[in-house]
Amino acid sequence: LEVSMGCGASKWRDPGVRQRTLSSVGELVVFLPGLRVPRNIDFAQTLGDHLDNSLVERLTALRARVVAMATQESTTALKPRRRAAARHGGSSTANLLQALEEYLPALLGLVKEDTELRSKVQFVWANQEDVAEETSMADPWYEVLSVLHLMAMVCFLQANTLILPRSYGDGHGLRVSEESRQATVDLFLKAAGYLDCAIHHVLIQIPPERRRGLPVDLAEGNLKALSLQGLGQGVDMQLGLAIDNPKATIAVKRRLACEMIKCWKQVKESIPELPLSDGWGRKHDLFVKWKYVEAKAAAYYFHGLILDEGDTEKYQEKAIAALQASEEFLNESKRASEAFHSAPPASRSPAPFGTTKYLLDMVPKDTKSRVQSYQDLCTHQRASNIGVSKIIATPPPLPDFPLALSPEDYELPQSDPLWKGANH
Repeated sequence: LEVSMGCGASKWRDPGVRQRTLSSVGELVVFLPGLRVPRNIDFAQTLGDHLDNSLVERLTALRARVVAMATQESTTALKPRRRAAARHGGSSTANLLQALEEYLPALLGLVKEDTELRSKVQFVWANQEDVAEETSMADPWYEVLSVLHLMAMVCFLQANTLILPRSYGDGHGLRVSEESRQATVDLFLKAAGYLDCAIHHVLIQIPPERRRGLPVDLAEGNLKALSLQGLGQGVDMQLGLAIDNPKATIAVKRRLACEMIKCWKQVKESIPELPLSDGWGRKHDLFVKWKYVEAKAAAYYFHGLILDEGDTEKYQEKAIAALQASEEFLNESKRASEAFHSAPPASRSPAPFGTTKYLLDMVPKDTKSRVQSYQDLCTHQRASNIGVSKIIATPPPLPDFPLALSPEDYELPQSDPLWKGANH
C-alpha cells in the first residue's frame, strides 16, 4: 500500500484494486464524473468523550444513511436500465438528496466548534477523477465540500434520467417531453447553485495548505467547470425548447447558442488538468470538447440564417461561410460524441432530441441548398462555376452576448438545534 501524508490530508491507492472501474454506464446525455462516495467513520470513537450521546448518535445515523445510499447509488445510478419510477422523481436519487440535506445541519455544528474538536474526525471519501482512490482529511469543511459536490452530481443524475427519450404510449415514438426539459433546467441551476456555494463559501474555509491536498474532483477549477456545465446544459435545454416554439425568433435561438459557446469556453478554461490515462478524467475532457463544438455548430447555423436575410452578395457570402462552418463543427461534434461514448467507462448515446436532432436534420440540408443557390448565381453572373470554397473566406465573427442564466441561490442551512445543548 502506497501512502502519502501531508497538508492534513492523506491519499492512498492500492495498485491491485480499481474500485471505481465500470465497464459501461448506460445512456448519457448529462455528464457526471461518477459519484464520490463517503467511507464509514466512527464518530463515537473520536467524539464520544466530547459531545452528548444524542448528538453523536444523530451524526452517526445521518452519515451512515448517506454512506449506504451513496454506495448503492454509485453502483446502480448509471446502469444501462433505470426503472420507469426514476423518471418521475420517486427514485433513490431523490432520497439520497434528501439524506444529504438532512445530514448537513448536523455536520455544520461541527465546523463551529473549537479547533481541537474539529480536527479529531478523519473524513474519508472515494474519489473518481483523482489518481488516488481515496482522500482523508481531518477537517469538517472537507466533508461539507464533499457533500455539496455529491448533491450537485445527484442533480445531474436526475437530469440525465429525465431527458432520456422514452415512449409515452401515444404512437409518436421515443421523445423527451417539454415538461421534462423544463424540469432539467431547474435541476441544472440547482446543481450550479450547490457548486457556487462550495466555491465561494466552503472552499475558502479550508486552509491553503490543506486545499492543495484536495483531490482533483474538488479542485476549484473543477467545481467551477461543473457549475458552468450546469448553466451550459440549461441553456441547451432552453435552445431546444425555443427550436420547438414557433414563436421563438431566429435571433433568440442565435443568442442562446452563442451563450452556450460562452459557457463551454469557460468550462474549458476552468477545468484543471485531469488524469487522462483512463477512467472519468478522460471521459470528462472529451465531453467538454464535444459540447463546445456542438455549441459552435448551433451558433454558426443560426448566425448564417440571419445573415442570409441580407440582400447583398456580401451578406450571402458571409451566410454561406457561417453555414459551412456550422456543418464542419457539426461533423466534428459527431466524432467528438463517438469518442466520448467509446471512452471507458463506455456509454451509449440515446436517440437525438432537441438541439442535437435539429442540427443533424437541418444543417446539412440548409448548407447544401444555399451553397447550390450561390453556385448557380456565380455561374449565371460570371459564366463559370467557381467553387464556393474558393470564394468564401473565414466564417464571420459571432456576436457576443452576456449569460442570461445564473446559478440558483443556495445558502448553507443553520446548524442542528441539538448543538445548542451539546456538552463539551
